Amino acid sequence: MASTLSDKSLTELFNSAKAKQESLDGLDARTATFKETLQGAIDEFQECLKLVEQVSLFSANEEAEDISTKDLQYLTVPYLLAELLLRSYGGQRMAGLRRASQLLEDFLARLDQYRMLTKNEQELFERFQQQRSSFSISSTAGPEEKRRIKISRFREEKSLKQKLQHLRSRSEGQNVDDEVTRSLYLAEIALDVHQSFQSLDMISQELSILAQVQGEPVAVGPVQDERSRERSDGYSERLDGPGTMGGLGRQGGPLLDGKGKPLQPFTILGKRSQMQKGVFRPGHNLPTMTIDEYLDEERRRGGIIEGGGNANATLEEPDEDNMELVDAATMKAREWDEFVEANPKGAGNRLNRG
Repeated sequence: MASTLSDKSLTELFNSAKAKQESLDGLDARTATFKETLQGAIDEFQECLKLVEQVSLFSANEEAEDISTKDLQYLTVPYLLAELLLRSYGGQRMAGLRRASQLLEDFLARLDQYRMLTKNEQELFERFQQQRSSFSISSTAGPEEKRRIKISRFREEKSLKQKLQHLRSRSEGQNVDDEVTRSLYLAEIALDVHQSFQSLDMISQELSILAQVQGEPVAVGPVQDERSRERSDGYSERLDGPGTMGGLGRQGGPLLDGKGKPLQPFTILGKRSQMQKGVFRPGHNLPTMTIDEYLDEERRRGGIIEGGGNANATLEEPDEDNMELVDAATMKAREWDEFVEANPKGAGNRLNRG
């Protein structure tokens, strides 16, 4: 395979590798054909990378304008190879991720050298170089800022893809202007830069997860998660919890107040004594106070409202000598009787009888 690749030119290797890479989207990742095509594209891009370095195709003394239009496309070789490595899920996943991260860094460094990165991309690249293991596009931003950055990058990617699609349609003719081809390659590079930072973000997260899995065979959750799990299981460190003394002391009340101060004498028993004592106890919790004690406690806490309402006020006896009040009461009673006769019980319940 190596001798066959060495006989091909850089252009042949690059075009063949890109064709294989594009064909991967139509293949099932679980099939042998996908794996063979993926490995073939990786081998060809690696050979392209060697040839680019051997002939010193790009120099630090050049400017972006000095690069010929034909050679612009070879700037993307490290990026394309990195993207293929990210699609390979073999036994050396961590090594593949690190190799892809290095290739993406080389790709961005070369473009930064040619001043082909925007100001925002330069800041992102500097941040990546400062924190490779924990790089994130929106690492220090809050939820709202992360959402804004995500929407902004989505719109930027959509705009880059639309521009690239337009330039590709213009370059499909036979007599394509060199300026159109150059604009097409520059648009491809711009989209690759945008997606490189997304890939670096993903690589950082996946490497962190793999490092935890390989470094800690037994998964240990955060302290906060462990405490929440203990609370959900009914675990408590209080001395008067249901699993220790049932919350009762010798006098039938709680052992501690809200601040942990003892309210009555108690005896700390061993686990064996507690289990032996609880053999013949019922499975449900026994009452700790009578109903009267509960009502007294609620009254003390202010949970029972007493007095202050019109229902408890003393009703005044009607004055039988006041004929106006008597007539008004009589008329009210007659009106109520007439209403009851006109509206018998259940008269409005026609559809849902019963």
